[in-house]
Amino acid sequence: MNATIRNIQLVAVVFVLFATIIAFVLEVKEMYVNQTISLADLLLMFIYIEVIGLVRSYWETRSVRITYPMVIAITALARYIILQDKNDDPATLVYISSAILIVAAATVIIRFRNSKYLKLDNSKSNEL
Repeated sequence: MNATIRNIQLVAVVFVLFATIIAFVLEVKEMYVNQTISLADLLLMFIYIEVIGLVRSYWETRSVRITYPMVIAITALARYIILQDKNDDPATLVYISSAILIVAAATVIIRFRNSKYLKLDNSKSNEL
């Protein structure tokens, strides 16, 4: 049963990889046709690159590093801010900026949770 589930996961990851590559190529084609490259386009391409990196990481380790989706979320939120209309509610900008700050702080905490600088003992003892 575990082997079947693992194979389904690998097929899904390959599908995500191909879909991301297709989306990346379509974005490049759109930029070529329009003869313009905007910051929003570049950020979208960074999201695609980060998804490809996530797939590569999963393929090599068979696990998802939680920091990859968090970086993708930060990039997506930043892209949303850039694309925000001038007529939108300013409170939305504050909420999204707060979300970026929270996700960034969580990413830092997760990266340093096993840091030697924090001197946390992550070993499990059998003592009660």
